[in-house]
Amino acid sequence: MQLRINTKDVVSGVFLILVALAGLYLNQDHSLGTARRMGPGYMPMLVFWLQVGLGAAVVLLGLFSGPDPLERWTGLDMGTLAAGIAAGWITWKIAPSLAPIFGQTYYAVGVGILVGMLVISISPGWRLLGLINAAMAVFGLLLDQVGFFAALTGTILVSAAAERTQTLKGTAGLLVFLLLLCYWVFIYELDIRVNLWPQF
Repeated sequence: MQLRINTKDVVSGVFLILVALAGLYLNQDHSLGTARRMGPGYMPMLVFWLQVGLGAAVVLLGLFSGPDPLERWTGLDMGTLAAGIAAGWITWKIAPSLAPIFGQTYYAVGVGILVGMLVISISPGWRLLGLINAAMAVFGLLLDQVGFFAALTGTILVSAAAERTQTLKGTAGLLVFLLLLCYWVFIYELDIRVNLWPQF
């Protein structure tokens, strides 16, 4: 079999692996428990290892599915990437002084990621990546404070904004469907104990 490198896939796979390894490193503070009696770090650990496997598969397939070179970055792409990294890092560092909640657990990191990803998504080249990651940060930031439904709603709305052709009617339908599906799967069937509504 001849190597025909798909650069986009190889870079994407390496990115997935690096993010998963960072997640595994950060997850060391949480107890894993066992498959029968899962601790708070068990599911994230599983997801990160699955992501490592997925990244490895993407890299392997990328070695034979090319050629597909990376597109050239524009000045806006490079500028928003640099500005997003800077804005996220600065926000992470100053967030605990802005509100006491940002001093707890990983809230400061989450708000830093959110701000950084929103800045990055200004560039059309980074829009999808930025808004999808911002949506994940929204979920993590809102779940404990405003509950499952509000966190999921925020996540769906931010991620729907990544697709320019998404209509208001389509977003509303997707929102209702995913709220019902996630409630049925995670709350009703799996009996995951989280706040469903704001705890004020």
